[in-house]
Amino acid sequence: MNGSGLGHLNRCLAYARRLPGKVRPCFFSLASAIEVIEKMGFEADYFVSHYWSGSPSFSWNSELALRFGLMLERVRPAVVVFDGTWPFQGFMAACAACGPLGMVWSNRGLLKADTAPVPVDESAFDLVIQPGELGASKCESKLSGGGRRVVVPPVCLLEGGELMPRAAAREALGLAAEGRYVLFSLGSGNLKDVTSIGLGLIRIFEAKGFQVVWARAPISVRDIELPFGVKPVSAYPLARHLRAFDAFVGAAGYNTCCEVVLAGIPALLVPNEELVDDQMRRALLVADIVPAVVSVCETDRQREAAVQKLLEMMTKGGINEPYLPSIPMNGASLGAEEIMTVAMARGRR
Repeated sequence: MNGSGLGHLNRCLAYARRLPGKVRPCFFSLASAIEVIEKMGFEADYFVSHYWSGSPSFSWNSELALRFGLMLERVRPAVVVFDGTWPFQGFMAACAACGPLGMVWSNRGLLKADTAPVPVDESAFDLVIQPGELGASKCESKLSGGGRRVVVPPVCLLEGGELMPRAAAREALGLAAEGRYVLFSLGSGNLKDVTSIGLGLIRIFEAKGFQVVWARAPISVRDIELPFGVKPVSAYPLARHLRAFDAFVGAAGYNTCCEVVLAGIPALLVPNEELVDDQMRRALLVADIVPAVVSVCETDRQREAAVQKLLEMMTKGGINEPYLPSIPMNGASLGAEEIMTVAMARGRR
């Protein structure tokens, strides 16, 4: 986990929550919001990510190998699961030193075409899980080292039945039962300054009669100074409360897009084009399924047009309609089953 966002953490928690009760999941996280792991009942250890560390790459990986190796010695796991686009050298070195271990790489796809290849051989892993995009179904192929690659449907932290209904969600967040609310969740701001986009959209929605609620990410280090009247909230997992809102404004990250579809909430998706994953393409997939507008919202004109289009969509369809049953969203359960298969195979050796 690179520590700049919560996507990696969400997926690991999604797998862990669906493992059998006799399994003891332990987390080693580069995301500073380690308290959210513990609140969900799991053990966790924190190590500062290279993104925030001032150490050179070699020094950071050397310390990572030591710290993670100490945890492996203490826990003695049957299987280790890494979620991210690039398994760190320190991670691989620690696993090799403490082996033999079942090795699982949860590697989200949909990268941009010009993304440089990762210098890590998939053959080093027993299993590569690829959390699929919307519309993906389970499929399997062989890896050169004898392991397997398994594509699964979208991996969501929560099930649809765990999302609170509108009235209960509003009460939990301290919102009035009546009124029009829009939730802003433009990301932690750690990788892109969203101040101008956020403030510009706030002004437009307020002029249209909405009360703006701003989600503060647990790991954000530079949240914007909110205008008077904007209500900040901090809730994890945020998806549980999505149906409290009439509309949603957020970045087109993997977890956000899956949760928008799960909640059925009308959305304005603002792709972050500075990342390696193709958020524009992902957002357009969402727009094929639920009422969603896709715009980078860099200029006042773009923001005005996007909000107007979203409002037009909202007048045509229902609010908070659940996702279509034909769209599989059970990737977390399938991924957990595959992880257990690796763990049991290691236990028999």
